[in-house]
Amino acid sequence: MSGVRLRANAITIMTPDPRALARFYARLLGRPVTTEEGPAPGEPPEAGWAQIAAPAGSGEITLNFEYERRWNPPRWPAEPGVPIATQHLDIQVTDLDAAVRHAIEAGATLAPYQPQEDVRVCFDPAGHPFCLFL
Repeated sequence: MSGVRLRANAITIMTPDPRALARFYARLLGRPVTTEEGPAPGEPPEAGWAQIAAPAGSGEITLNFEYERRWNPPRWPAEPGVPIATQHLDIQVTDLDAAVRHAIEAGATLAPYQPQEDVRVCFDPAGHPFCLFL
């Protein structure tokens, strides 16, 4: 790949209500929603698209939120016969207990099963798991 540069700079999260989920992650991460688009003609009111752009020069990723009409929340931990989480966000924090409290206040729920002492698994309002870690 001489001379070719590839750089992942965003992730798109499928959800039944992209603008609401973008507002959740904006509260969680302390970043503004930078783009919101409503539904296309003939789509339900919760359809659309939204984005939380990475702060310039931060090295963080941009989060995109896209409408999924047939949304089924993933199960975590995985269970046979139900949708599984094929990816999740890892969010580094400086104080795990304070970050969990903040996430819950923003609208997350704490997963009942916690596999590691220094990581907390939470679910966003659409049911996607995400990890807070030291």
